[in-house]
This record gives sequence, C-alpha cells and structure tokens, in this order.
Amino acid sequence: MNGISIRHLRYFEALALHSHFGRAAAACSISQPALSLQIKELEGLLHAPLVERGARQIRLTALGEEFAARIRPILQSIDELADLARASDNALSGRLRIGVIPTIAPYMLPRLIHELTARYPGIDLRPREAVTRKLIDDLLDGKLDTAIVALPVSEPALTEQPLFDEEFVLVRPLADAGKPVPSAQSLSEMRLLLLEEGHCFRDQALSFCKLLPPAPARDLMEGSSLATLVQMVGAGIGVTLIPQMAVPIETRSAQVSIAPLAPPQPSRTIGMVWRKTNPLSGQLRQLAETVRAAGLHHAPLAAP
Repeated sequence: MNGISIRHLRYFEALALHSHFGRAAAACSISQPALSLQIKELEGLLHAPLVERGARQIRLTALGEEFAARIRPILQSIDELADLARASDNALSGRLRIGVIPTIAPYMLPRLIHELTARYPGIDLRPREAVTRKLIDDLLDGKLDTAIVALPVSEPALTEQPLFDEEFVLVRPLADAGKPVPSAQSLSEMRLLLLEEGHCFRDQALSFCKLLPPAPARDLMEGSSLATLVQMVGAGIGVTLIPQMAVPIETRSAQVSIAPLAPPQPSRTIGMVWRKTNPLSGQLRQLAETVRAAGLHHAPLAAP
C-alpha cells in the first residue's frame, strides 16, 4: 500500500461526505475527472473497491465505510500539526473554518467578515451555516475550527466563550400594534409560528412559552427560516418570536409590529466554541472579541 498520500485521503473523505463525485470535486476545488482518477488510484493501491458507483450517487463499500472512519482522525491530526505552526504566530492567518447557526449568520456575518478581514489581512475565512448539532459534530470531527452558537452546548470536549446576551421580541400582525403585549402563558394559547425541528431557537421559544412538543397541530406552525416566519405573521397566520438582531432585516418588508415581551424577557447567550485541544485556542480568544463587537453592533444588545 505504499504510495497513499494525504491528497488521496482528503479526496476520499470529501467523496464519503458528499456521496457524489461532482459535489465532492467542487468541495475540493478540482475537476470531477481528476477526483475520479484519484479515487481509482487509491483503490488500486488498496487492491480493493471503496465505492459502488451509481448513475446519480455513490455508496461506500464495507471497506470504504471503515476506511472513511479511520482516516478522519488521521486528517485531523495533520490539520492540528499545521495549526501548531500557525499558533506560533500571534496574528491569525491562513484558513479559518467558522460555523454559524442560521439565526445568527444572515445578520452578523457580513459585518463580521468585513471586520475580520480588515483586522487579520492574512486570514482565509471559510464560513459555514448549519444548525447547532451539525456544527458541534463538525467541530468534534475537526471539520471546523470554531463556531458561533447559542450557549450552552454542554459538550465536555469544547471550550465555551460567552460573548453577549440578546433578547427576543414578539412579532405580531400590524393590526395588533396597539394591543397589550401577551404574557408567556397567553402566547402558549395562540397560534405560534416556530422554526422547524433542529433549530435551537425553536427550543428556546418553546421553553419561554412553556410548551412541550408536540403541541396541537392547529396551534403550532413551522417555517424553515426567520424570514418565512415573519412573512407568515404579516399574512395574518399567527405570531412569532425572533432575536433582536434579526429585526432590521426581517421586518423591513413585512406588515408586522414589533414589541418587547414583559419581564422576565426571554433571551439567549451568544458565544463561540472550539475544541479544547485546538492549538489556536489563544488566537480564537482574540478573535472572540471581534465577534463580540460585531454582535454588540446590533443594538440594543447588552453584554453579560
């Protein structure tokens, strides 16, 4: 099996992740024929097939499944060796894979990218948007360097750095603007629009309204994004909660009214997480201050 290279391993990892030659090739920034050639070469070195090739997608063979599981920690260790060298420099530079949850990404990323690239000219940002569970899994697998999420995540292998607190606001149809703001108990009796399962913001809203899923279908409706929920409210379908940072973008084209909720107001703590073993931990703590400043830009947020 002499001749297996790190390139072989990275290309096969991408193929195992995407289950499709075209998508894997795009992720690796090479052509599909080049990727296919590398995989065939790897199979030749192993003297065994790693994938079953279908018309639309591929499946891993039993060996392929085992091979994919074994190479992940190898590639993670290689990445950490490179990070050790980067950690010797106080300034962040090179590739930084940063995950962001969907209820933060559209509102913070543009400003954050601008500030990070201005402060760290040598940085190569690779942002990725996904729900919390996916980001945590990718962090633990070494596919991300850090992530911006709602805390706590309660994962022993990760460092949690709280950055700022953010309140939720009530979104109602415009016709309800002059009405008293309902209590949490009253909200639980209304048609509440929520993000679909998998979003931590959904769980936070349910907790505030003291609703335990599954709620009756007639009382609970779901959307795939905050933008969808706000537009549904504007159409008179129900009410929803959104984080303060989403208000300027999501309500500018919707016929809705915004109101703060009565104390104790629901809120979330936004923070950064990364692996405790990451050699870049020191630099990530510095970066956290830039993330905090970008988040505090969305007034009226308050630092904890």
